[in-house]
Amino acid sequence: MAEEELPGVLILDIGGTHGVLENLAALLKKHFHLITMKEFLGNKEEMSKKIQSIFVFECRPTIDRELLESLPNLKVIGNSGVGVDHLDLKMISSFGVKVTNTPHAVADPTADIGMALMLASARRLIEGNVLNFAGPTTSSYLLLWHIS
Repeated sequence: MAEEELPGVLILDIGGTHGVLENLAALLKKHFHLITMKEFLGNKEEMSKKIQSIFVFECRPTIDRELLESLPNLKVIGNSGVGVDHLDLKMISSFGVKVTNTPHAVADPTADIGMALMLASARRLIEGNVLNFAGPTTSSYLLLWHIS
């Protein structure tokens, strides 16, 4: 399928501080014609007709009424995260646009981090790590200070 035939998806940018990760962009390019916000704003009239989807990565781009009004062929907003509380679902649905997210994408890693933090706290791992790297003199002093 030629790039022109692929559905257009609006993203903030590729790479950089707030853009879609480059490896994720490579995956998206297999199925979509990626249009960055800069490209869209540079040629709104032509680009607005091509965009059928918006890919929200780290809450960007911001979805507001002005953006939705400028995208007549928009069908879906794909949010790459668990929550959608940063999106005005009522406003978006009033445009006939669907919203998707990835509710289970980070459930296991979040649980893992939670367990790791609880274990680190219960077993005083951070304090032990500080003692380990503080050097022999400091470590002995800190160990005596903790015991007393």
